[in-house]
Amino acid sequence: MAGFKTLDDIGAVSGKRVLVRVDLNVPVADGKVTDATRIERIAPTIAELSKKGAKVILLAHFGRPKDGPSAEFSLEPIARATAEVLGRPVGFAADCIGDKAAEAVAAMKDGDVLLFENTRFYKAEEKNDPAFTEKLAANGDIYVNDAFSAAHRAHASTEGLAHRLPAYAGRTMQ
Repeated sequence: MAGFKTLDDIGAVSGKRVLVRVDLNVPVADGKVTDATRIERIAPTIAELSKKGAKVILLAHFGRPKDGPSAEFSLEPIARATAEVLGRPVGFAADCIGDKAAEAVAAMKDGDVLLFENTRFYKAEEKNDPAFTEKLAANGDIYVNDAFSAAHRAHASTEGLAHRLPAYAGRTMQ
């Protein structure tokens, strides 16, 4: 398919920061993921990029927070569940932009996996705000969309980044 690049086209990613938009909108009760099906579906893309030496940075939304950061909608418990599914550590950055995100990315080694905090903690995410998109893009060299269920949304982390960085479809998108 012309113009539709996949992981088969991505080339060498060792040492590159790869922003991967994933769907982690999973059910959580008492701080624990109760159904890891969506995590299991994205695991092949994450594992493939990690094995190739990429610094894999996961972007996702969780729920519908109304007024910015909220413990109820934090992705931190989902980082633990993702680590269990992958069978490897998954770091967590307490923000998806700014100093906290940049410091977490700077600490990564090739092959590491890191989950950024909920992109919907910023209203600019759903507005596909160009300034917010630039802040997200500052943490990556390559963009991979592996969030099939969110791919129809014109948000900063789904549509905006695809125009700022070399973009590829992950395994769930093929």
